[in-house]
Amino acid sequence: MILGIECTAHTFGAAVVNKGKILSNIRDMYKTESGGIIPTESAQHHKSLAPEIYQKALTEAKISEDKIEAIALSNAPGLAPCLLTGLNFAKEKVKQLKVPIVPVNHCIAHLEIGRHEGAKDPVLLYASGANTQIIAYAAGKYRVFGETLDLGVGNFIDKVAREFGFGFPGGPEIEKHAKNGKYIELPYSIKGMDVSFSGMQTKISQLHKKGISKEDLSYSLQETAFAMLVEAAERALAHTGKTELVLGGGVACNSRLQEMCQIMCKERLQKTKYLCPERSLLVDNAAMIAFTGEIMFNSGIKFKPEDVDIKPRERTDQVKVTWR
Repeated sequence: MILGIECTAHTFGAAVVNKGKILSNIRDMYKTESGGIIPTESAQHHKSLAPEIYQKALTEAKISEDKIEAIALSNAPGLAPCLLTGLNFAKEKVKQLKVPIVPVNHCIAHLEIGRHEGAKDPVLLYASGANTQIIAYAAGKYRVFGETLDLGVGNFIDKVAREFGFGFPGGPEIEKHAKNGKYIELPYSIKGMDVSFSGMQTKISQLHKKGISKEDLSYSLQETAFAMLVEAAERALAHTGKTELVLGGGVACNSRLQEMCQIMCKERLQKTKYLCPERSLLVDNAAMIAFTGEIMFNSGIKFKPEDVDIKPRERTDQVKVTWR
């Protein structure tokens, strides 16, 4: 039994995994009525809810604390106040239960949970708030084949949503408004396999001030930004020769992005399998941390609590993947 803890940004979660099977996956998300995420407030949200969420995860999994063999913690990357809250809670529990701790990179967990859907060696289109990367395994690490040059696609969408007067998270509101919009040309910024969203954000802000509707701008944002991501993902598939595409991250919940990825996989000359975890495994969640932690634990990766710290800026390709 591995207990996972997710605490990198707006979500605190706890989950239990046993032999690859997800027994529970409890989460609670910090939200605002207007504006974006405030890291210290999010950390306070995590601290106040951690004991309750932990207990709910055990109850749903129908296990007692003494069954836990290790605690997997998302210690990187993320917002430092949130990561510290999770680390302190995890250290308290591992000392109490006398079990080891397994530090898990949040980005890698988004890729590894693809195994739960049957993926063997995929390309991951990782689209979340702070992260936008095209990732695949090669030569002992998860390599970044393409990424954002400025801000993550989720943060970009949230900034536009803030401009429109929507609260956090902004993605669901943008998707809702896009359903009644029509296309307006926006800057399409892709350089090789890297993407950029700041130019599009500036243009949307200018058009919004000129009175262009939120519906048209939301629709155009999705069509343009997602086309950039799908193009970069297809190039990575062609470059690596891999034949599986996995979606990960909260933005991957968007039905239009899913549809565009499905069409791309279907139309490729080299048959490509499209894999998209269920919504609860796309957003920030503890099940993917526990699932990845179990794989790492079974390969012999475990630490004493005093040997683990947070790594707010750790990149996906800095982690040595010794468990494959």
